[in-house]
Amino acid sequence: MSVRQLLWYNKEDNWANVIGISLVVVISIAWCMDMFHIFDIFRVQFTGWSGLAVIKSLQNTHFLHIVVLWIVFMVLFAVVARYLERDVGKFIVGFNVVYCLSLLVGILSTQSLAKEWQLEMPLVALLLGLILSNTLSLPQWFKDTFLTEFYVKIGIVLMGATLPVTLLFSAGSVAIMQACIVTIITFFSIFFVATKFFGLPAAFGATLGAGGSICGVSAAIVIGNASGAQKEHVSVAISIVVFWAVIMIFVLPLLCHLFGLDMGVAGAWIGTSEFADAAGLAAAQGLGDERAVAAFTLIKVIGRDMFVGVWAVLVALLSAAVWHKSTTANVRISSRIIWERFPKFILGFMLASVIGTMFVSYLPESTHKAYQAEALGFVKELRNWVFTWTFLCIGLSTEFKKIIRVGFAPFIAFSIGVAINLPLGFFLSNYMFVDFWRNFMR
Repeated sequence: MSVRQLLWYNKEDNWANVIGISLVVVISIAWCMDMFHIFDIFRVQFTGWSGLAVIKSLQNTHFLHIVVLWIVFMVLFAVVARYLERDVGKFIVGFNVVYCLSLLVGILSTQSLAKEWQLEMPLVALLLGLILSNTLSLPQWFKDTFLTEFYVKIGIVLMGATLPVTLLFSAGSVAIMQACIVTIITFFSIFFVATKFFGLPAAFGATLGAGGSICGVSAAIVIGNASGAQKEHVSVAISIVVFWAVIMIFVLPLLCHLFGLDMGVAGAWIGTSEFADAAGLAAAQGLGDERAVAAFTLIKVIGRDMFVGVWAVLVALLSAAVWHKSTTANVRISSRIIWERFPKFILGFMLASVIGTMFVSYLPESTHKAYQAEALGFVKELRNWVFTWTFLCIGLSTEFKKIIRVGFAPFIAFSIGVAINLPLGFFLSNYMFVDFWRNFMR
């Protein structure tokens, strides 16, 4: 490992933790010191409107607030882009476009029809991004400025502050158990179909299985590298993951409403049935209930994401011992890979939960609700903006015409995994663990 790889500041996860934790701490301290009013300048709000009266949405919007929110996050993200070795100049231009689009999303999401259909800002952002990417030819340099994974990691860290650490401990075991059942069954289902029915290389099958069972795009990349899969096979797996993840953003909330599921149950089902963090958050937020978002987060982040390092070691061992035995005779697989592959933003998520819980525990009981409504409420507002930028980037980078060219065999193998994953997650959430999820956060 090179010295450059050891440096903390060239890692997305570390920057997500620094920014997310800093925001939580600064906001909480300011609230305790009766200085919370200084954050009013960051609040960008749009008024509800109907018909074509779009100007009405801006009647309570302050231009200065829009500018301050833009400048602060642009500077923060530009610094991160610099250390992630991105072209800072291009990134600033790209982020400015995304930010302007997010303002349009804010206006559209307050329209009466959007409210009637429960289209929250992140979901409107995804729809707008998909429309633009599939009707316009967006330049590649613009797409290269997207920090999609980084944005969603910040959002997850901020979400940690709104979940008491006691809740993580009480729900963690259930989330891990449910997630493990789904992950193991889905992974080996996709792997078996891909290798035995379609004769795809084992490393390719493992990459597809990881993308559909662990944590979507990130897992496909990590497991693809660990298994020695070809680069084009990793790209195909990513394309299929994105396709199904986007489809499920719309399908899962509709099914949850159709079946009349409790929001805790619905969030848990989405957590076991979605493939990517960002897509799952969009689906959970589409339900418009904080319990659903929290249940999803526990299943996906605590139950599935945190084990990607373990899977990387297991797959690397199989690759060296079985799949590529002739070319990896002298390769040593170290348990250190578990830590190297472990998503560090999960630690930030947990630390934010601890910090939020500590502030609540040290404050007088009479102020608990005020702190949660005001300080943590503002954290949720910032989280909503970060998720909006996330889903805009997802939509803007998703071109369906490219995804459908990935090939019949890998697409069918993955889709069979989806067909198994969906009812299995429903059974676990709505029957096997239903009592826990119905009482979750009540």
